[in-house]
Amino acid sequence: MLPPMARSRTPKIPPALHPLEAEVMEEVWRQDVTTVKLVAGALNRAAKSPRAYTTYMTVMRRLDDKGLLSRARNGRSDTYKPRLTREEYKDRRAQAEIDGLVSEYGDVALAHFAQTLSTLDPERLRKLRRLAGREK
Repeated sequence: MLPPMARSRTPKIPPALHPLEAEVMEEVWRQDVTTVKLVAGALNRAAKSPRAYTTYMTVMRRLDDKGLLSRARNGRSDTYKPRLTREEYKDRRAQAEIDGLVSEYGDVALAHFAQTLSTLDPERLRKLRRLAGREK
């Protein structure tokens, strides 16, 4: 009998991020491999009112629980790394949002997409077609 396959903790459809989670993820993507201390320091330097280290620690642990960060014990501290690139996250979230809109609103949502596409300048439309893999 084969051993059970390990399941990936990276969600197929990553959860939407609330503002503080998004701020933390942006910093983790910028740093790639990091610690709570480094993220807290970077974000607090740019903040009007700094947040406690424990706030960042809680957020980063929750992002690990949600499958967006990978946490590894390194001595007395934890090291974090994103499980998805920023682009992979955006792509999967966008697909989930579009699927949700089409599922809920059907042809009305598609009509709005088509109407929006018809107002784009030709260069942007070419870029979108390339992004969608329809043109080279």
